[in-house]
Amino acid sequence: MRLKRKIEVVVISDVHLGTHGCNASELLTYLNSIAPKKLVLNGDIIDIWQFNKRYFPAAHLKVLKKIIDMAAAGTEVIYVTGNHDELLRKFNDTHIGNISIVNKVVLELDGKRAWIFHGDIFDIAIQKAKWLAKLGGYGYDILILINRFVNWWLVKLGRDRLSVSKMIKNKVKKAIKHIHDFETVSSELAIEKGFDYVICGHIHQPKMEVKETTNGSTTYLNSGDWIENLTALEYQFKRWKIYHYNADKLMPFYPDDEPVDLSRNHLVAALMVVDPKK
Repeated sequence: MRLKRKIEVVVISDVHLGTHGCNASELLTYLNSIAPKKLVLNGDIIDIWQFNKRYFPAAHLKVLKKIIDMAAAGTEVIYVTGNHDELLRKFNDTHIGNISIVNKVVLELDGKRAWIFHGDIFDIAIQKAKWLAKLGGYGYDILILINRFVNWWLVKLGRDRLSVSKMIKNKVKKAIKHIHDFETVSSELAIEKGFDYVICGHIHQPKMEVKETTNGSTTYLNSGDWIENLTALEYQFKRWKIYHYNADKLMPFYPDDEPVDLSRNHLVAALMVVDPKK
């Protein structure tokens, strides 16, 4: 019998279902291993920017089905919208059973407050030049495909895998400065508003760090992604930790082998649902 880990809150972000870079099978394995009271999907879960009916594998559909099944079993699922799934923002404050769609959320955790939002609001490229950001998204997906091909050869040769995109990010000073500025701005705003935790996604960089200013302090957390880092945030026993899939041993767990009832047409229909506020 497989025993699932009971967790109070789990936060995942930047899954990008519908793209070649998404590690859906690994995410499904992780979701099968946990039993959270709350599951926060902190943006860019479905990549609507790059949605293509010709590419949405069964594993990606199974992730959606798994999340729905978790909600049906009692898990509170909070879908915080991001920039790649911004189409869902017009359904802000919509509640369907145990699933809610919001633009941001505040959780009360053992007397402390956690402010959760995706973080694209701080990205000038998203706000001022959306077409450029979308073009960058396609380029990133192509880079991931090239990276996988390179790693396939490296494994064949008995060499260690490389993350080409991560190497590029780490070497480009502008990228490093963008990440630093993102963390600083979100933390300073959280301190100003009196939040104990500020939790973001968007920049795909998992992190947990106490940030201090002359006005106080807060804990900045980022859930990373399921493209390269395969990370999540977990809250249990009054503390947060960063979960790393690649460092865990999940041998008893596996992606569901059951046939998926949710078809591609169903997914399109779900995305085109009539706005309940009209």
